[in-house]
Amino acid sequence: MPTIEIDGLRTRYETVGRGPALLMFSPGGFDSGLENWTVFGRYRDLGFIDALSPHYTCVVFDRRESGRSGGRVERLSWDKYVTQAVGLLDHLGIERAHAMGGCVGCSGAAALAVAHPGRVAGMVLFSPAGGYTYRAAQQRRFHQHLGFVMEHGLRAVVELARSSGAGFSKDPRVGPWAAVLRGDDAFAAAYAASDVDRYLTVVSGTSRVLFDRDTVPGVEPEDLAVLDVPALIVPGEDASHTRSAARHLQECLPVNEYWDVPVAEQTPAACAERVLDFLRRHPA
Repeated sequence: MPTIEIDGLRTRYETVGRGPALLMFSPGGFDSGLENWTVFGRYRDLGFIDALSPHYTCVVFDRRESGRSGGRVERLSWDKYVTQAVGLLDHLGIERAHAMGGCVGCSGAAALAVAHPGRVAGMVLFSPAGGYTYRAAQQRRFHQHLGFVMEHGLRAVVELARSSGAGFSKDPRVGPWAAVLRGDDAFAAAYAASDVDRYLTVVSGTSRVLFDRDTVPGVEPEDLAVLDVPALIVPGEDASHTRSAARHLQECLPVNEYWDVPVAEQTPAACAERVLDFLRRHPA
């Protein structure tokens, strides 16, 4: 798969299909690799790439610090994820696209629309991550990682990450840079030699900035409330993808369609039909 450099970091991406561009923000939290659209959780069965690619050019990519994209030890923020997304659109010569997010990818799609509304024709926000239980779980992971670093040091993080395939969501001890530690020897060496106090500050700041609210992270409600980009909101119904998160987006976004269907009824055929109907009614 091709890779490009955006903001000094490698980004792995793929384009699948033909037609208007659909930029797809992967599900999977800190393990948001492009393959997650076809192998991760319920997305494996939903088959969005196969369903959408005959009609749209699906642009999928590894979020920075995920998959085979690069990373940098710095305070992560939603603005940095937007920078990566815009850089990819620019590289592909795409001025205006639809954006689709799954899980925490919804925050990336919404943040892109807020920052660059003229470049987003419409948003599909599928099973948005958020809610009190989601925020608490994310911050708990960061606390567990910080505890491991304080007890064992950064070299131990490198050794642990390279001895297993688990990501931050499955094993918080490996931290949010686990994928880069496995795939980049120079990064791993610099990481192990980093100043621990500085590292603890960076990680604490990342936790506070990324997960600072009990609704949907990444976007301010006041910014959503003045956004005229149309959105299709499809709710989840578990502790990470709460109904309250989806309803928050419905409450804030002035131009939205809320598909009030239980997850059990969100079959592959029904989801594909609903998403395609929305995209066709809001052409880029």
